[in-house]
Amino acid sequence: MNAVNAVSHTPSHTPAHTPAPETTSGAGAGRPRIHSLDALRGFALCGILLVNIPQIVSLAAGPRPGELHPIREALDLLVQHRFFPIFSFLFGLSFVLFYESAAARGANARLILLRRLLALGVLGGLHQLLHPGEALLPYALAGLVVLLPSTWLPRWAVLLAGLAATVAGLILASGGMALIPGLFLLGAATARYGIPDTLQDRGRQLTLLLAITAPTAVAATIWQHRTWLEPIAMKSAAVAGLLAAIAYVCGFLLLLQSPLGRPLKAVFSPLGRMALTNYVGGTLVVVAAAPLLGLSDSMRWAGALALAAGTLTAQAVFSHWWLARHRYGPLEWAWRRVTWWHWSKESRARGSRAHRS
Repeated sequence: MNAVNAVSHTPSHTPAHTPAPETTSGAGAGRPRIHSLDALRGFALCGILLVNIPQIVSLAAGPRPGELHPIREALDLLVQHRFFPIFSFLFGLSFVLFYESAAARGANARLILLRRLLALGVLGGLHQLLHPGEALLPYALAGLVVLLPSTWLPRWAVLLAGLAATVAGLILASGGMALIPGLFLLGAATARYGIPDTLQDRGRQLTLLLAITAPTAVAATIWQHRTWLEPIAMKSAAVAGLLAAIAYVCGFLLLLQSPLGRPLKAVFSPLGRMALTNYVGGTLVVVAAAPLLGLSDSMRWAGALALAAGTLTAQAVFSHWWLARHRYGPLEWAWRRVTWWHWSKESRARGSRAHRS
């Protein structure tokens, strides 16, 4: 699942922005690449894999009903519901960036995005065979129903619709997949307002938002822990997860602006640039390795964490190696080819040019 791209590319909706120093232009690209978003996507991918492994291999929650394994409990309070909102938000944001790049080329951007979402839906349908409950198919469907129509709306309407849909998803459906439409629209609105291009200048705003959301996320997580056996459990988990996701995003983006930013980008940006390949590849690795490690229908949570750590380490190394030689990851390249409906010679470019995509 890669965070993809689109919203209306009109002067009245999208002001011009000066790219931050951390961005670089790709050959033939319509806009600079924002490496902080790649790194944030890679960071979210790590949390997604931690959540997906127990679901794929059907790990037992605990030794007895009403009792959780300590690792499962920690994942519920620190990871579950925390990274899915980040990934969904980034999908909507990237949808807009892709749309604007396509429109800047003079292409029929909506037709291209329609083809892109349909291709994602086909891949998601196949991925469902290995991992029921995966995100690609719901993302494609929500993109068709919510994101494409939003390209006809002014950005203020997209923002309001995103806020309303997110609140409705929390109140009426207790989060989960019901949050996708709202988070898609919030991500789209964020891109429409040009915020991604000015991330480097928003340190104070990120710090203020972190100062607000971090303590409220802690309080909500305590509420989640105290109500996990009550009927309100899903709602408390969704609220805590969304607040924690905002705090995670702010904290991570601030770290990227610190002296730790360079090594963090070196690790997480390649993972994020190849998020679709790594998302699907992670499922393949888990499905193949789980029987060998005896994880299926077991309570070997430590083994599951080790598998996640090993998989992510291997993916980080492979992504760095691959992107030093190619502009796109394998699935990203195939997805791009279907999207544009022609062979792209630049997609296989090598060397330093590959890093500028």
